[in-house]
Amino acid sequence: MVQTQLQTSRLLTVAGRFHPPGFIAAVAPLGQGNVNDTHLVSLRGEEGDRRFVLQRLNTTVFTAPRLVMQNLATITAHMDRRLQGLPPGGDRWELPRPIAPRASDDLWLELDGEVWRALSYIEGTIGLEAVTSAAQAQELGRGLGLFHDLLHDLPAAHLADTLEGFHVTPRYLAEHRAVLQRVDPLPDPDGHLAEALAFVRAREDQVDLLEAAARRGDLSPRPIHGDPKIGNLLFDATSGRAVALIDLDTVKPGLLHYDIGDALRSGCNPLGEEAAAPEQVRFDLDLAAALLQGYLGAAGASLTAADRHWIPTAARLISFELGLRFLTDHLAGDVYFRTSQRGHNLHRARVQFSLCASIEAQLPELTALVQRLS
Repeated sequence: MVQTQLQTSRLLTVAGRFHPPGFIAAVAPLGQGNVNDTHLVSLRGEEGDRRFVLQRLNTTVFTAPRLVMQNLATITAHMDRRLQGLPPGGDRWELPRPIAPRASDDLWLELDGEVWRALSYIEGTIGLEAVTSAAQAQELGRGLGLFHDLLHDLPAAHLADTLEGFHVTPRYLAEHRAVLQRVDPLPDPDGHLAEALAFVRAREDQVDLLEAAARRGDLSPRPIHGDPKIGNLLFDATSGRAVALIDLDTVKPGLLHYDIGDALRSGCNPLGEEAAAPEQVRFDLDLAAALLQGYLGAAGASLTAADRHWIPTAARLISFELGLRFLTDHLAGDVYFRTSQRGHNLHRARVQFSLCASIEAQLPELTALVQRLS
């Protein structure tokens, strides 16, 4: 993304509310997030060059920024206490830390109707858009497992539900049906939209599986990340070990399966979420084995037998759910996810549906794998 001179001036003004303007060297785009606008602020000073992350929150999605930041402060404090109780010399693990605006008691800034926040930048790390090796998959699983384990004794009620209904698949199906009823038919010259709609109709009776298990009491809400895809994990640039989960706006009470399902969805698709040829997308069972080995090794002690039982279903369901959300946004006119062109969300939906179909074809093998590693 190329910044205009006006945009750069605006960003420098906002960054100056978090750090003395005279020490700000540059502001540049960071990452490829679909929701928030994210930038990296470079500083100069007597203690050496430093950096921090500046984000404009999408308040259409995150309507309660104070609660978002409250959740971040809660999990940071809890995780710090847990890490202090561990033996020294363990693996590096960090969280982005909120930076308060200057002369403010809040952890976020409202300026001209926009909401901004600053976070510490975790140096010496790299991010990935897709998993390309078993070692990376194992680290994705280990990072998520460590996140879950460090927060397993934090009562879910201590976190605000900043996105009610997020990852509740029946809710997305209801929204999808409502959009279908109110929009006019869209052009579909290649038949891809019709295929996607048929894919959804064929699976409507399966969307309630996790929620039904929760209603029965088989599964219980716990603190979750909410969006632990591969792009939200940082790796140590030297060792390749997972060191941080970022994009913590979606932290909330929920089912662990939303997280592990999303990790499997994103981590076991070597072609990535923006695959050029959706029909070629496949779920890689070898990568799943590595990811689950890392996850169960880090979080296994805090998981119940029921937690393990529903992991394969979660992988299939979360892939379907994201495809459904992309498809619904396409029908609604691309109002939620950021797109590069019309049809982008339909393309994304086709990627997820191909992945979902591949998981469905390998469910017996995935189930056996979880049993073997448990």
